[in-house]
Amino acid sequence: MTATLDRPTAAATGSVVGAWRAVWLRVEGRWTWYRRHWTASLLASGLQPVLFLAAMGIGFGSQVRPGPLTDGVPYLAYVAPTILVSGLITVGVTEAGLPVLSGFKWKQDYWAVASSPVSSGQLFGAELVWIALRLTFGAAVYLVVAAVAGGWTSAGALLVPPIAILAGVACAAPVMAFAATTKGDGHVFAAVNRFVVMPMTLFAGTFFPVERLPLPVRPLAWISPLWHGNELVRGAALGGLRWWPALGHLAVLVALLVVGIALGRRAFQRRLVV
Repeated sequence: MTATLDRPTAAATGSVVGAWRAVWLRVEGRWTWYRRHWTASLLASGLQPVLFLAAMGIGFGSQVRPGPLTDGVPYLAYVAPTILVSGLITVGVTEAGLPVLSGFKWKQDYWAVASSPVSSGQLFGAELVWIALRLTFGAAVYLVVAAVAGGWTSAGALLVPPIAILAGVACAAPVMAFAATTKGDGHVFAAVNRFVVMPMTLFAGTFFPVERLPLPVRPLAWISPLWHGNELVRGAALGGLRWWPALGHLAVLVALLVVGIALGRRAFQRRLVV
């Protein structure tokens, strides 16, 4: 086989170790690098949602009076759960974009891993698990900071981090699949953030109710994974979460995750197995 920049001369040997063992070997490698360079990625690791909380919940929120649009609670408590969801989705999509493409195109470490006893599917799973761990770290930091700032009003706030992590991973999985099929220089991921993630953050119920949007554009908010996550965490944190709608929102996020995993494993295999 002739080597190219995007496809080194490496052939996968197949999996000869247990699936979870293979996944954790890759995660261990990620952790070895991260614990030495965590300050370089501190913003993406946990500070981004905290900064949004300070700006919107504390800064802008000090000018908003509690009322019907905030469910009768202070604006800080109204946006604290949803800012975490939008922040983790942003971080998840970012980590699933250029860094994954780099593993194929520039760093090319995916080719080395695929030539080891770790299969392409296990590699995909390991990268997704690592993103989930990064999001978990960010959620833990945010949970404590928001509690100190007074953003939580009930014990239901403990349900906010796992829901937000699910939403972030569910959005990261299909982006990883897309990154595995990308052949260019990755400029498309800037477009994804600008035209998909940012509009979701602004218009999917993070800062104000979707009902305040014009009726013709509301369906665009309803089909976004962020809206489903926002409905879950706000209901959990503020109370009033109804089971049947909650199960529907949860089903959408789980379905997105399952489809993203299926597409991602297939895309990784097609690109790595030679």
